[in-house]
Amino acid sequence: MALIDVVKYNGSQDVFAWKFPNEELSTQTQLIVNDSQSAVIFKDGRACDVFGSGRYTLTTNNIPLLNALVKLPFGNESPFKAEVWFVNQAHTLDIKWGTASPVQIQDPKYGIMVPVSSYGQFGITVNDPKQFLIKLVGTLPSFGRTDVNNYFRGVYTTHVKDEISKYLFNNKLSVLELGASLSELSDFMKERMYETFNGYGLELLNFYVEDISLPKDDESVIRLKDALSRKAEMDIVGYDYDKERSYDALVGLSQNEGSAGAMVGTGVGLGVGATIGQKFGEAIETNTGFTDSTKTKTCPSCSATVKEGQKFCHECGSSLKVTCKQCNTELSSSDQFCPECGTKVNG
Repeated sequence: MALIDVVKYNGSQDVFAWKFPNEELSTQTQLIVNDSQSAVIFKDGRACDVFGSGRYTLTTNNIPLLNALVKLPFGNESPFKAEVWFVNQAHTLDIKWGTASPVQIQDPKYGIMVPVSSYGQFGITVNDPKQFLIKLVGTLPSFGRTDVNNYFRGVYTTHVKDEISKYLFNNKLSVLELGASLSELSDFMKERMYETFNGYGLELLNFYVEDISLPKDDESVIRLKDALSRKAEMDIVGYDYDKERSYDALVGLSQNEGSAGAMVGTGVGLGVGATIGQKFGEAIETNTGFTDSTKTKTCPSCSATVKEGQKFCHECGSSLKVTCKQCNTELSSSDQFCPECGTKVNG
């Protein structure tokens, strides 16, 4: 086979690694590496010399690691066999990911296991071409987006389950509340997955969670939504579950004349009765504004009960001021005779 004069990239633009198809090289072969690329020379399955962008002649000075294996003679053109791999190091930001099937996640607030589906995209770049080729590419002729997804599907599926669960627990959120936190969740997951990608010679530039969904007809999802709906109603009206149960018990007792008496016989009714009396008393005070210690008097115009000291009746609006008919002196409700002229009140 004839020796190759020029080795340059001739692969697709959307692949991460591509192997030059001919291995017959020499110390006069020209190697051309494009911008945002690296070239790695392999001999007998071992990664040797790495070249950045530029034009090189594969002399013994340019391939010291390979020369140490092959021991090429100095001087005239010397043939040798080796593989040349080109690695694309441009930033690729739109690799799609998604869970092939829903993953089971326990809602930390309510302890219900729910199936969660998620998808998004992530961006990577090769930051260590030699490590990338050794750990991921192997003997494949090329390595593209599909291969990245195939290799890392198990990685991000596992992380989706683990990291979403950690994020929910750390932030005390329910699964149904994740929609408002996708940006923070994306950053959280990128941080947790960074080292995994880095171990394969890749830098994880970003990791976006675009959507998290739950099947509407799943029984556990329905239960979770019902629980959140009831909690929201209780928060709006201002009482919790225990208070609601206590209120229901009070209403039930008030509608059952014999229940309180029966409970008194067992030693329980006394406490319940005291609680009922307290609750009803508080309600009466709240609605009327009167307590047992409040002094009252009667409106002379409409006979409504009013507080002592009020100037006008809250029912008819009449003045509650009492004066002596003889000298017009203002009297208190306890006066029997006018303190000025001695005239008998209501006499």
